Amino acid sequence: MDTIASIFSFITTPVSWVIVQFHSVYGALFGDDTGWAWGLSIVSLVILIRICLIPLFVKQIKATRAMQTLQPEMKKIQERYKNDKQRQSEEMMKLYKETGTNPLSSCLPILAQSPFFFALYHVLNSIANNDTVGVINTRLLESAQQAHIFGAPLAAKFTDSSADVTALDASLTSVRVVTAVMIVLMSASQFYTQRQLMTKNVDTTVKTPFMQQQKMLMYVFPIMFAVFGINFPVGVLVYWLTTNVWTMGQQMYVIHNNPTPGSKAQASYLERLHKRVTHHGKTRGRGEKAIVKAIVAKGRDRNEYERKFINGLSKEGLAAQSDGTVTKSEVAAVAETEDGTPATGAPKRQQPKRQSKSRRQSGGTQGSASGAKATGDSGAKTSLSKSDGPQDAKPAGGKSASGGGKPASGGKSASGGTRSKAQSGRKGPQRPKSPSKK
Repeated sequence: MDTIASIFSFITTPVSWVIVQFHSVYGALFGDDTGWAWGLSIVSLVILIRICLIPLFVKQIKATRAMQTLQPEMKKIQERYKNDKQRQSEEMMKLYKETGTNPLSSCLPILAQSPFFFALYHVLNSIANNDTVGVINTRLLESAQQAHIFGAPLAAKFTDSSADVTALDASLTSVRVVTAVMIVLMSASQFYTQRQLMTKNVDTTVKTPFMQQQKMLMYVFPIMFAVFGINFPVGVLVYWLTTNVWTMGQQMYVIHNNPTPGSKAQASYLERLHKRVTHHGKTRGRGEKAIVKAIVAKGRDRNEYERKFINGLSKEGLAAQSDGTVTKSEVAAVAETEDGTPATGAPKRQQPKRQSKSRRQSGGTQGSASGAKATGDSGAKTSLSKSDGPQDAKPAGGKSASGGGKPASGGKSASGGTRSKAQSGRKGPQRPKSPSKK
């Protein structure tokens, strides 16, 4: 580890200068030789570094989401060229170039932070070995050696012997208890950060090897921190525990306000956004407008939670616009008209009056009477037209009209060869009489 720390010695002087500047501020409040002054100086160094790394953290989020989106395409390339590793690598690089993604972007914060970490380790290790380093002179070196955090010196380690701990004016028990507690907290914070990333901020609709890798790292990283933590000085444990807590809080903020599309965190966020938009009738803030704008731009490619959000706005009479704003839709105007408060300039619907039962019955009686009258007039005209012919014409069969014989056409005579229903008194059609034989 000393060899690795010496590689990053070029940044040792800036790191030691920053610690000394913070120590001068906290030393005026708590005392120059106290653990609070030196411990808070290390915490402030972490906060300053992480604030400077926020742009890289944003790039890390974008790169991670881009890699999640590309996982199905990457899987297809791996299956298509599984026997040709060179062609597989070429297609992967081509895919990265076309989409503008970089797999190393997700590791940028860790890579950028590593020089500061090893420089701080080199500074604290020099303090433990009673060596001046950077801008830390002999007076500051003695002050740092006297500083204790809960009874453990800043430069003490879990693996130090009793003689080394005694030289730093401390007990071996207190050093091991403090370092063990800090190692457990450091590993637990790392595990929780990775776990909330996997359980809340991962697209559950896409099952890819990337998710399996992240799940494996969720267990590997805490174990690595625990193994290497026993060789870290107390000051380095303070540094790493602070940066883990910062990462955990930063991750919680991102999950709460800008979740990954298709994740459980997005479902919760869109439910909260729906309540806020329907309550105020509009989107508030640049972040909300950016989320709504991205959802509208997807069109048919929206996931289940995004479609539910758009449909929920429609039911409330609101419509999401392409610029991220939300306005009242035409559905709202129609709903207001049906509720009895018509929109301005909208004509009222005229409902037809319902007729009473007696009026409907009288109307039906008049209609049937007029129909019967029309039927009677037409029947009279027909009978008059039939009676214009000769009345004494005899049928060709030689029988008279009263004789009941058949006419030439096979029908009855004009005088009625058969009795009518009224004359016979029988109901239904009557069978004609057969003609008599000659």
